[in-house]
Amino acid sequence: MKSAPATLAFVESPVQLLNLLEWAHPTPTDLTVVVLSPLDPMSRGQLRRMAELARGEGITVRWEEARGGAAAPFRTIGGLLPLLRGAGRIVIGDPFSRYVQLLLSITGARDLTVVDDGTATMEFISQLAARQPLTRWHRRGRRGPRDLLFAPMSSAARRRLTPSRRRTVEVFSAMPVDTAPPGLTVTRNDFAWTRARFGPPRITRTADLVGTSLVETGVVDPDRYITAVASLARTHHATRYFAHRREATDKLHRLHLETGLEIVRPDLPLELIARRGPIGRTIVSFPSTVVHTLPLALAGTEVRVAVCDIDPVWLTATASPRAQGFLAGVTGTARDVQRLTPMGPASAA
Repeated sequence: MKSAPATLAFVESPVQLLNLLEWAHPTPTDLTVVVLSPLDPMSRGQLRRMAELARGEGITVRWEEARGGAAAPFRTIGGLLPLLRGAGRIVIGDPFSRYVQLLLSITGARDLTVVDDGTATMEFISQLAARQPLTRWHRRGRRGPRDLLFAPMSSAARRRLTPSRRRTVEVFSAMPVDTAPPGLTVTRNDFAWTRARFGPPRITRTADLVGTSLVETGVVDPDRYITAVASLARTHHATRYFAHRREATDKLHRLHLETGLEIVRPDLPLELIARRGPIGRTIVSFPSTVVHTLPLALAGTEVRVAVCDIDPVWLTATASPRAQGFLAGVTGTARDVQRLTPMGPASAA
């Protein structure tokens, strides 16, 4: 049986796998990445493409149907036990994932690395510094029975992700880090691998819009969102809308009918799509990860990234009380972007 690799990584999304490649780029190592495959087709398709790129970099990729039925997690974890117990370093992409938290409870690795899972990394670091429970920012209200059941495991994961004399913890991130707990190593992700492998892109004269899953997560009202997209498309002469992998098909169909935008479902993370090109001279986004990552991936090009703030009136009645502050922080800390003020009917009270 193959011995455990020096470094064992777990990813659940295409962006996590992209950032793992960025982390591994400067210093090649004995690395095996385990893909804990999600169920939605778009994420799976992007992960398949990213897995091909990882194998091209000499990385061993192990694909696990980790959610294929009630017995799948037990089967997956059972098969991973020798690797978990033998690896010296564990790399994860989502410290909020219950799957990952369970895996962390099994490993004895002395070195842990967290690679970016988008803006959630900002929330993770702030919660770790404040010694708060690991909770996603868009969650609202009291914890349910499942949350209470998994609470001890979440607490154990937070302890394991806290640096100590026996354990090093690194965060590899393109996100701004203001306050980090003592001992945490923060390594800057400047998308060197992406810029070395792709581009520079051909730049068109039009603009492109970047979609978000804020409607799907219950944060933003769908009618307000579609009206805002239509307003941005008219103002910036946008022709394409790059859909987030979690956006609902019926919402995208409505967007196309009401705005005339070409809906593009990317087969790779947007940082790679933009770097390959063709891409619009202006990329307009709502507060999201890409307002931090695209300026890095497109460094040296003439592409301009603009971000439109979320107007408080767009939020749903069930949105988390933390939503507005968190989204404003995502925008306010972004570098090298143009800030756009919400305007038009979507912002009318």
